[in-house]
Amino acid sequence: MDASTPQIGSHIVRTGFAVCDAPDAVDQLVAALGPDPFALVILFVSSHTDLGHFVSQLNGKFGAAQVVGCTTAGELASSGYTEGEIVAIGLPEAHFSARTLFVDDLSNINADARIAEMIHNRNALATGHPHWSSEFAFLMVDGLSTREDALAADLSLGLGPVPLFGGSAGDGDDFEQTHVLYQSTFHSNAAVLVQLRSNCPVHVFKTDHLQPTEQRMVVTGANPATRRVYEINAEPAAREYARILGKDPEQLSTFTFAAHPVVVRIGEQTHVRAIQRVAQNGDLQFFSAIDEGVVLTLAEPDDMVAHLDRELSALGDHQTPEMILGCDCVLRRVEATQKQITGDISRVLAKHKVVGFSTYGEQVNSMHVNQTFTGVAIYPPQTD
Repeated sequence: MDASTPQIGSHIVRTGFAVCDAPDAVDQLVAALGPDPFALVILFVSSHTDLGHFVSQLNGKFGAAQVVGCTTAGELASSGYTEGEIVAIGLPEAHFSARTLFVDDLSNINADARIAEMIHNRNALATGHPHWSSEFAFLMVDGLSTREDALAADLSLGLGPVPLFGGSAGDGDDFEQTHVLYQSTFHSNAAVLVQLRSNCPVHVFKTDHLQPTEQRMVVTGANPATRRVYEINAEPAAREYARILGKDPEQLSTFTFAAHPVVVRIGEQTHVRAIQRVAQNGDLQFFSAIDEGVVLTLAEPDDMVAHLDRELSALGDHQTPEMILGCDCVLRRVEATQKQITGDISRVLAKHKVVGFSTYGEQVNSMHVNQTFTGVAIYPPQTD
């Protein structure tokens, strides 16, 4: 890292970066984070990493810190978008306290037990640090489980007023297997929730650059369990979507879906329901919950660079964040690549000290969404 590279989180939150195939990647990250005792270390791990070798190096390297993480669809590092890296974020005990909750089987969330554990964790955090007033929760979940919607909805019942954000683990652009990291082991069909308390002010947010149009369509045939739509407007789904766009159904691609997303309106807000791919039979596979009767509205993107810069700048209206922990949908990266603006987006991310990962989906409070940027801005601590 040269002298011109922004130092992210150099005072309160610590960060470190290593190439994923470096044999001493863990040692590099430990050295970068420094000797302070950490309440929590978060690792965003490129899907190109030899996961077995990586975890074999982890044991005890971060002291008594709780270590969690997930695989990615790309990383957000010191210079913005990157690939093939491991990103480490260290939250020091001097400013953060953390409790983790592991969901080992997303087929059986057992909501009542999870909610009871969340309430216990929150009370323990408050008892341990009664003078700290900031709280937030961070969720990482298997991005191919199709259970993110149910998990976010169930966990929201135990949050109380505490804001939650998170991201779905990725697998580059392969969509084969994703993992979350807990207790030095990578797990699939699982999730990790971290509940945090801090003396640093925080602000959880979500944003997207998509504007609804007047073009609407109705899902008339779907399988909610598999997030698959087979009819739109009583016509074969992919063919009808392509017709509305004025495109050849055979030419639909990830780039098409990123450039022409659909949204649903819930209350006063719209949320993206992104399309993952076209199945061989012409069905549309979605990234998040979908059902018959849902009205989808075609959306068109604003200027992605200007919008992101404006939204992140607003987080510093009253105080500049120490850093921003971000979960950025892989479809936003796809769109940036298609429009050849990845360099511009990276400069905006670096300017605003964003560190995090590209996701297969994002969580905010009780919602699982797509093509969205979620995160938490962490500000310098309040003086006693």
